[in-house]
Parts: sequence; C-alpha cells; structure tokens
Amino acid sequence: MDAKLLDNVKLLYEKDSKGMLKALAELPHQCYLACWELPGQLQLEDSVPISNIVVTGLGGSAIGGDLLRVYCLDRCSVPVLVNRDYNLPAFVGPDTLLFAVSYSGNTEETLSAYQQARQKGARIVALTTGGQLAELAQQDGVPWIRIPAGLQPRAATGFLFIPTLVVLEKLGFLSGVEKEVAELVEHLKTLQKNLAPEVPLESNSAKQLALKLHGRIPVIWGASGTSEVVAQRWKGQINENAKAPAYWNVLPELNHNELVGFKVPSELLSQLHIVILRDPDDHPRVQKRMAITKEVIAQSVAGITEVSASGGNRLARAYSLIYSGDYTSVYLAFLYGIDPGPVEVIDYLKQALASNGGR
Repeated sequence: MDAKLLDNVKLLYEKDSKGMLKALAELPHQCYLACWELPGQLQLEDSVPISNIVVTGLGGSAIGGDLLRVYCLDRCSVPVLVNRDYNLPAFVGPDTLLFAVSYSGNTEETLSAYQQARQKGARIVALTTGGQLAELAQQDGVPWIRIPAGLQPRAATGFLFIPTLVVLEKLGFLSGVEKEVAELVEHLKTLQKNLAPEVPLESNSAKQLALKLHGRIPVIWGASGTSEVVAQRWKGQINENAKAPAYWNVLPELNHNELVGFKVPSELLSQLHIVILRDPDDHPRVQKRMAITKEVIAQSVAGITEVSASGGNRLARAYSLIYSGDYTSVYLAFLYGIDPGPVEVIDYLKQALASNGGR
C-alpha cells in the first residue's frame, strides 16, 4: 500500500466511476437546494393534530430519518420514530405524519409501508426521485418532494434529510431551520477545502485517518443524543464505499456490555481501530466515560482516534462529522484499490428478490 496514492488526484477521479468525490464536493450546494428549492410550493393541507412522526425508509434513504430523530429530541413536541421494515407500528394512524423516503422510489419495504400508511389514514409526505413511490403519490394526491436523480442514495443525505426539517418548520414543530442550514452550508464549504482530494495527505485529516484504518477493522463509537447516528453513518459508509467491515456502538450503553469484550481473542482485538466521535454537547459524564474507556482498551487495540465535531450549531456539528467520515471512507476505498461507487451485492440482492416475486 502506497500512501502517495491518495495524493494522485487524477488517478482518484479516474477510479471513481460513480462520482462519489464530485458528490462530496457538491454537498454544500445540495444542502442549499434541499432547504430553499426542493420543498418549493409544497402544499400541506390542514388535518387532525399530529401526535407522532414516522420516517420510513432503508439504507441511505433512512439515515435522514435518524438524523431528524436526534435533531428533534429536545426541539419537537412530538416523538419521531424511524421505521426500517415492511410493516408500520400499530400506533400509526390519522394523527401520524409519515415521511415515506426512497431515493429510487422502488424500495419494496418503503412501498409496503406507504400502502399501510394509506390504509391507516396517516398524513404522508413522500421524498423520492420518482419510481413507483412518485406514481403512487401522484395517484393518491399525496404531497411529494422530487429529489434530483443521478446520485448514490448514500450521497444524497442533504436531499433526504433537510426537506423534512423544512416541512416540520412549515407545520410549526420547529423554528430557525433556515438560519441553521445557512450556517451549515458555509461550514461545509470551509470543511471541503480541508478534506478534498486536492489537499495533500500531510494536511488532510480524512486521508490520514483512512491510512490508520487501512488493514484494520474500524469500530466507530458515538454518544447518545449527539453523534449516535453519525457513528452508524460512518459504519455504513465504510461498508458501502470501501466494501470493508466496520462496526458501531454508542456511549454510555457500550460501557454496560461491549467494553467487557476487550479481553480475548487478542489477535483479533489487535486488528481493531477505534474511532471516537466527540461533540461539545456530549453529556459531561459521557465525556468522562470516553476518557476512562480509552484507558481500559488502549493496550488491546491497534489504535484509537478521536474526531471532534466543528461548527457553531447542532446541524453543522453533526454534518462536520458526517463529512469527515464520508471522505475517510472514500479514501479508504482507494487504498484498497476499490471503486467506491458500485454496490454490486445490493444490486444482486434486489434482482434476486425481484425474480422471486418482490417489487
């Protein structure tokens, strides 16, 4: 493995058949469009009061729901739940606002949940590029937000998440969304200048971390209420971009179980590299737990790296960690000689399901 590969900018772009690097560079603009253009003239009819919010989706189309859930924890007066299943929870009904999210519009689990939401009388907003979900929404008179096509779903978090914030602000559940997104966009522009392929290894923290993770098994730890979803995002991005295993967990929960599992087998533990995501809003006791946990496992693992959030508001800080993880996962793919874009195994699975009676 030649670390100089990561500074061969021309080669990196040549190996990137699906334009993952281009998508990362355009994330600031994506977030801008997602806030000020995509929701457009979306009409939300008056209905019965909303007592719960459900986001139904899978994979890259669901991560926005998790970001919404954490964002709303202390800001929204009703609970937010993410559904990754064919079936909806029993409580879903006319007082539910349901976001049906499928980038392709053809995710069979989401289509099934959409149909159930219709039967239960839920209030629905769909987010998709088109496909069967768009057809159903148009047929049923359900408001939907058209997302630009041409991206891998995991590269469209701005499109799949930020419009839900705008909708909730329109409905009176949130406030100050536009101001936060404006700050987020400017912060992402600054981060992009530090993480882009054109920034050499010696000055690029994402390239440096990719080198640390190369040949290791990444274990990503976040904190409940701040970076928990981001840790999950890092894990998924390493899986899909680098085609490599990765795992995640959350403090303080992992201190009550996972921490005990750093005794044996030593040969496997020595292949783990722990990444701890930190945010200024982490609970003071969680910050203390992080420090003690590092001491406990330091001699058992290959390495421990802390990645700290930056930015002035909660949205900017969360995305600063997401951006770092996304770039790291793509650089890790290149180190493995992998094209980060294609996900043949997922494509095969969908085709196999379709040939056996799926949608």
